[in-house]
Amino acid sequence: MGQLLLYYTEHCHLCDEAETLLQIAGLGDRYLKVEIENDPGLLELYEIHIPVLKRVDNNKELFWPFGQRELALFLGTET
Repeated sequence: MGQLLLYYTEHCHLCDEAETLLQIAGLGDRYLKVEIENDPGLLELYEIHIPVLKRVDNNKELFWPFGQRELALFLGTET
């Protein structure tokens, strides 16, 4: 599975929760945080949806809210 992008903005408690979920899932070194406020196009796309997790390998996106089960399904790791 390829790299993940976490679209977020500072001072977003939901983004903090999503990042904690990624850490708990052992994905701490497999995602890159992307601050949407620095890019008008990303801000327009994701402003009301953050946090959003995106798979680089297939461009699929997982919108908040999500938990461990949804994350596992999204990554294809659910057994």
